[in-house]
Amino acid sequence: MAKRQGSKALILAFLLKNIGKIINSKQLQDASGGASEWARRVRELRDEQGYDILSHKDRSNLKPGEYILVSAKRRPAFKRGISKETRAIVLERNGYTCQMCGVAAGDIDPYNSSRTIRLTLGHIIDKSKGGEDTPANLRAVCSNCNEGLQNAAPIKPDRLQLLAQIRRATIEDQKAVMEWMLRKFKLRAIADE
Repeated sequence: MAKRQGSKALILAFLLKNIGKIINSKQLQDASGGASEWARRVRELRDEQGYDILSHKDRSNLKPGEYILVSAKRRPAFKRGISKETRAIVLERNGYTCQMCGVAAGDIDPYNSSRTIRLTLGHIIDKSKGGEDTPANLRAVCSNCNEGLQNAAPIKPDRLQLLAQIRRATIEDQKAVMEWMLRKFKLRAIADE
């Protein structure tokens, strides 16, 4: 009997067949076999396995819900390093409840009454920003909060607030913002004067 492929493998196979093509979220969910956490699998492919999967956050020509796999070449990526013991410590410490919205594991999902709440671990300081897989940097979060379905994320700043934050940043951070903007909008830098 052949082993059934998981949703991540199904998504990867679909993306590899469509390198350079814009793919929408519906296509990815269908490719995953209808998995409810298809977006998490896409992030795992990008962040943990190093596939260059871009979204509207990376390219201005992509709309929300659109993705593109740039190439099959993988870049170095970080590995998930949360042990079963660390997971157990964090869940027990947090009372098996989401530390963002307070729902408990097994409660009815407020967004989908046919599902129950599942808890995952979320980083307080993201791994991409140097956060570690230690109990001190982890907290229990429900899949809704972890996927951003709740309004738990900070409100998006308006233009004046955003510019004020950039002006207050270090020169190195300002340069990093500029480099990201130049890449996103495919612009060339003005020569240093």
